[in-house]
Amino acid sequence: MADLKITWLGHAAFLLEAEKKLLIDPFISGNPKAPCTPEDLDPDIIAVTHGHRDHLGDTIAIGARTGCRVISIHEVANYIKSKGVFAEGMNKGGTIEVEGVTLTMTQALHSSSIDASGFSFDGGSPAGFVINIGGCSIYHAGDTGVFGDMQLIGELYEPKIAFLPIGSRFTMGIKEAVKAVELIEPHIVVPMHYNTFDVIKQDPEEFRKAVESKVDTKVIIMEPGESIEI
Repeated sequence: MADLKITWLGHAAFLLEAEKKLLIDPFISGNPKAPCTPEDLDPDIIAVTHGHRDHLGDTIAIGARTGCRVISIHEVANYIKSKGVFAEGMNKGGTIEVEGVTLTMTQALHSSSIDASGFSFDGGSPAGFVINIGGCSIYHAGDTGVFGDMQLIGELYEPKIAFLPIGSRFTMGIKEAVKAVELIEPHIVVPMHYNTFDVIKQDPEEFRKAVESKVDTKVIIMEPGESIEI
């Protein structure tokens, strides 16, 4: 396995660095927890789970500046391309390889309007990704509730690491996310999409205790800007 560096940028945004740099859901501007500015980021690839402002985020600005490749569901990719940024669309169940990094798009239970489009573009539907980078399989669930086929994601792709939302109201809360861990059976889980705003305030230590009381999965609670190496 190659070295892999994972940095949490707050909310659902992560930077994965191995042979390439992959940025997921770069909500930086307007994110009170963001540890950097959009100009600090120079990815090779951006993956966008859905069109909401707190996930599409600064994708277009970063893509225009760097010329990186943006991967998202077909309808969101069409919107990004309309802004003059290079984007490739895909859909659930499909896999795409970008410069040695593979991304498989999975189901997510949520909604997906493109907030910035004035509703002139269809946002398609929300998604998650299983990403293979640096020899490690990572499942970024996107914004989602728990669903039974998370077990199938675990069986098919065997993700070693899962990034799961725990904020409730707009996604899974702690109770549902614990069940998701039981279904996926990753080696490591990192909670996300919580405490950015008061309406998604949660205690990640409660999540840790609940997970570790049920399964062998290790819970890593990250602070925005913190990195771990795998």
